[in-house]
Amino acid sequence: MALNGERTGSRTTRVMDAIRGRVVSRVLGPGDRLPSIRAFAGTMGVSPSTVVEAYDRLAAEGLIHARRGSGFFVSATASPPLALAQDVPQTQRAVDPFWVSRQSLDADAATLKPGCGWLPPEWMPHEELRRALRAVARSENAVLSDYGHSRGSLALRRTLTGRLADEGIGIGPEQLVLTSSGTQGVDLICRFLLRPGDTVLVDDPCYFNFRALLRAHQVKIVSVPYTPTGPDMEVFEAVLREERPRLYITNSALHNPTGATLSAQTAHRLLNMAAAHDLTIIEDDIFADFEPEPSVRLAALDGLNRVIRIGSFSKTLSASVRCGYIAARLDWIADLVDLQVATSFGGPSPVATELIASILSGGRYRKHMEETRRRLAQARRDVSGRLQNIGIEPWLTPRGGFYLWCRLPDGCDSGDVARRALAENVVLAPGNVFSVSQSATEFMRFNVAQCGDPAIMGVLRRAFETP
Repeated sequence: MALNGERTGSRTTRVMDAIRGRVVSRVLGPGDRLPSIRAFAGTMGVSPSTVVEAYDRLAAEGLIHARRGSGFFVSATASPPLALAQDVPQTQRAVDPFWVSRQSLDADAATLKPGCGWLPPEWMPHEELRRALRAVARSENAVLSDYGHSRGSLALRRTLTGRLADEGIGIGPEQLVLTSSGTQGVDLICRFLLRPGDTVLVDDPCYFNFRALLRAHQVKIVSVPYTPTGPDMEVFEAVLREERPRLYITNSALHNPTGATLSAQTAHRLLNMAAAHDLTIIEDDIFADFEPEPSVRLAALDGLNRVIRIGSFSKTLSASVRCGYIAARLDWIADLVDLQVATSFGGPSPVATELIASILSGGRYRKHMEETRRRLAQARRDVSGRLQNIGIEPWLTPRGGFYLWCRLPDGCDSGDVARRALAENVVLAPGNVFSVSQSATEFMRFNVAQCGDPAIMGVLRRAFETP
């Protein structure tokens, strides 16, 4: 619904700014088709005639062009100045896969972030990080100033093999490559396995950055509904038959954004279908350490045959000390190492990897995670109760982690609610940023560790009541 008192001209400008923002942020690239007039009118809460006028004006500027019978497309020569993104008000940006990232990363200290994807700074083990930093500072000069090994720190890879062995994944350090982040791990695998036009399967809903990253690889994205025990296997099998996806990307433990956990029965069915249809799986396991007890893992059941395991430490240790890893078949690791050398001349900083290895090898990390799980269990109970008091219902009660996937009161559009909340300096994570099918309009993801400020519930109430 358009804001009360908003004139036609300002609505048209808002639509134009939203398209410009998508082009500047590379969500839409040269030759890409714009959303249909009717669909974008619904997204922006305006009439179709407003979108028609906005598209016509953008065409007159040369940013887009029309193809008879096919719609509007970004011009091949479109290269708007990067500064244009700064001119688009945050509340007018399109609610797309970049919405939560942009708002959360660019927020100032006064902004509340119940929609972000990390723990508050006061939850992180700063004393352990400082202690490890002092130890790394005393390391040999090469650690402080040289490139690292092409596969990353051997000390950290050995530590990781021990952790993986506890899950039933028996490999040596040679089957691991360290990366600059978990996201870079996914990117390297996509570079290795995919070509433009390939089909990739994701969950619906799924982590929004999977969608953003896959778009950069120019692949076709298809989705399968996610249930409390994993993907809907009837739909999963139908998609494998009809779409022949090359790759499936998922979280097994504490699924993002739903908090669900893959069941053993679903895991076995999934792997059998993957084998029958030659499907490779990326198992993103960055939330593993938030589980109270380990659940089933595809990589363990499969033995890293067609499953590739990735992980990172930004959620549990520090987002400032970035490091991820890939565990895969030995013949694939060699090619992934070459790709990483070609694209970034090696893996993560030796300073980062030695620091993480130092913390993981001692007992301090285990104690930190025990305390974090305890605090999160209390926060999930408290925040769930407060959300239910204002009519927001959790989809399920997760076994662990910091996400609650919730249904808003009847009639609420989470995108509209997120825009209104942002005007009061509260960043939310609306459902459709996670949904390929755009079927999560009434859902919202909440980070319970970031919901401590009582002002958040008041902002939500006002956002529900605003017409």
